[in-house]
Amino acid sequence: MDNKEWFRKAEFGMMVHFGLYSVLGGEYRGTRVKTYAEWIQSYCAIPNRAYDELTRVFNPIYFDAEEWIRLAKDCGMQYFVMTSKHHEGFAMYHSKADKFNVVDATPFGRDITAELAEACYKHGLKFGLYYSQELDWHEPNGGGYTNHEPCAGVSWDNSWDFKDAEKKNFDRCFAEKIKPQVEEILTGYGDLCLIWFDVPHTISPAQSLELNNLVKHYQPNCLINSRIGNGAYDYVSLGDNEIPQEPPEEALESQNMNDLAGYKFSPYGLYETAGTMNDSWGFRYYDQNWKTPEAIAENRKKLNSLGVNYLLNMGPDGLGRMPSMAVENLRKAAELMQ
Repeated sequence: MDNKEWFRKAEFGMMVHFGLYSVLGGEYRGTRVKTYAEWIQSYCAIPNRAYDELTRVFNPIYFDAEEWIRLAKDCGMQYFVMTSKHHEGFAMYHSKADKFNVVDATPFGRDITAELAEACYKHGLKFGLYYSQELDWHEPNGGGYTNHEPCAGVSWDNSWDFKDAEKKNFDRCFAEKIKPQVEEILTGYGDLCLIWFDVPHTISPAQSLELNNLVKHYQPNCLINSRIGNGAYDYVSLGDNEIPQEPPEEALESQNMNDLAGYKFSPYGLYETAGTMNDSWGFRYYDQNWKTPEAIAENRKKLNSLGVNYLLNMGPDGLGRMPSMAVENLRKAAELMQ
């Protein structure tokens, strides 16, 4: 069975947002993030020199890849998607292209992505990777500087360290970091069911196609979501937490345009909604607005009835622990679906 046919039947998966932002838990020097915790560097305009200090204390001693993957499998999930690099620019794998990564820059020193990949293969779950292909706040030439629409932080790009947008050139970041890192994750972690790209604004059509070609060269069966930008995708990522009322192909003009890619039609009829367990993707210690088991089960039932997969996110804390209420509600939801 190729990945398109598998994805069409997958129905349920787990996404995990885990990075340096997990250490802060949504708060920096007395300021609480009111939006997504993984956007805290932008929300609080934290300089890179200060944000880099988090690498010294990133030591998730309770991280257990087997525990995470068993949880997903126990709850009926068919695939697992990990943030290999989010907008902060920190790689959660051993990157040779940039030393700003979990192995080289932290006392933890372990390749978290590799351990999760191994656990997925052991327990029979498909493995996918999230990669922020445009926004990179650690880079002077990270993208997003062409977009002036509201976002979850002060700006899409790092405008606090690197203030002059006129001097920014995303082509450099793309060539020196983005493309090499995408090549790394395609060649270092076995068969990937998908790559989950995110927030395309500055990326050009040629660059989106270049990434698409890179994926298909190394892993022809690896699916690409619509947030790669410029139409170079296999399946559509609907808006965050979007629950359409009718099949996406019958509702191309969605009321929720938060998909950020501007595309609603999948050439292969493949759709997915990524959703949160509370109001954030990354860990936010004061956010206890957990979806009830009934809500989780109802969301999954509704989405699956429309032919849309439900990719439900978990945000572990800085020690690598899944929030107990999220775990409890997810397990209860799985029981309701039986």
